[in-house]
Amino acid sequence: MTAPRLRILTAFALLLAGTAAHAQDTIKVGEIASLTGKEATFGQSSHKGTLLAIEHLNAAGGVLGKRFELVTEDNQSKAGESATAARKLLSRDKAVALLGEVASSRSLEIAPVAQAAKIPMVSPASTNPKVTETGNYIFRVCFIDPFQGTVMAKFALKRGWKKVATLTSVSSAYSVGLGKFFKETYTAGGGTIPAEQKYAEGDKDFHAQLTAIKSAGADAVFVPGYYNEAALISKQARELGLTVPLFGGDGWESSSLLDIGGAAVDGIFFSTHYSPDDAAPVVQNFVKAYKARWGGETPDAMAALGYDSALVLADALKRAGTTDAAKLRDALAATKDFPGVTGKTSIDAQRNATKAAAIFTVKNSKFVFVESIAP
Repeated sequence: MTAPRLRILTAFALLLAGTAAHAQDTIKVGEIASLTGKEATFGQSSHKGTLLAIEHLNAAGGVLGKRFELVTEDNQSKAGESATAARKLLSRDKAVALLGEVASSRSLEIAPVAQAAKIPMVSPASTNPKVTETGNYIFRVCFIDPFQGTVMAKFALKRGWKKVATLTSVSSAYSVGLGKFFKETYTAGGGTIPAEQKYAEGDKDFHAQLTAIKSAGADAVFVPGYYNEAALISKQARELGLTVPLFGGDGWESSSLLDIGGAAVDGIFFSTHYSPDDAAPVVQNFVKAYKARWGGETPDAMAALGYDSALVLADALKRAGTTDAAKLRDALAATKDFPGVTGKTSIDAQRNATKAAAIFTVKNSKFVFVESIAP
């Protein structure tokens, strides 16, 4: 072997050694989010919160003597993309855990991949119970739809709405589940549902369903869907002279609800996970840091949950003392009273978080806190 070739091979070996050393010095965490597409505001907010948490953790020295490396995949809000992204993050990037998704339907794509690989997954905001039912490696840091549905049913009854119509997406696991749990609690409490209308994700025209609801004489309309449809439904309801209150779940919380809905969403109500106006130091410190990092933008619930998901994972890694997947899973399952932005997080036997819900309304095109309802 000639001397020049020996030097080239030696340099290549050193490069490989350096790359391997870099990989060993970092803890790779995979993130799957809808950074573009139909529900992009959800994914963007969650990602900004997650990235801020990773930056804070690294500034504090990381965990286990290593810095975090966040590897993010955009599923473009499309069905099927999340499972592909999960396989890539686990097989190619060797992520020790997955963070995501916000939408329950897309988390239900990721969960079987993570469970089969026996790698922990932590969803920031997927509320459908089926997500964690996938297996013992699947966790979440948000409340679930049985609680959220119960909260909104009790809220409706408290408001004196005795007849509530529902308008549910048949193609969203989130919408179907939330609608089901709302109906069970609301009717058990003495309420009646005079009309149950359906739509499909991506629909733009809701006039037929809203006309039927108006004819049924409902006191209010529960729309357990996402902000795009909620805004259009609100506008078309007002156009038809349907002036009763409209309300929904955490899928409504987005600045796009205000942008698309305009004056039509004034007076609506929705449940969500935290209030940026909460005076608790942990909340105000987060809001201040988020605004400083993201150009003065006020963090919504998706941002707060994204932040908490990364911190809960980091806390579990510290307690596990290793990135070993089985030990990390056990540490996540043992999480109790972790002081997050969205409240104290304790993981129950079903790997769900038990937390209070915040109720918001819209007044003069601004989100306004109404009340907090504990489990």
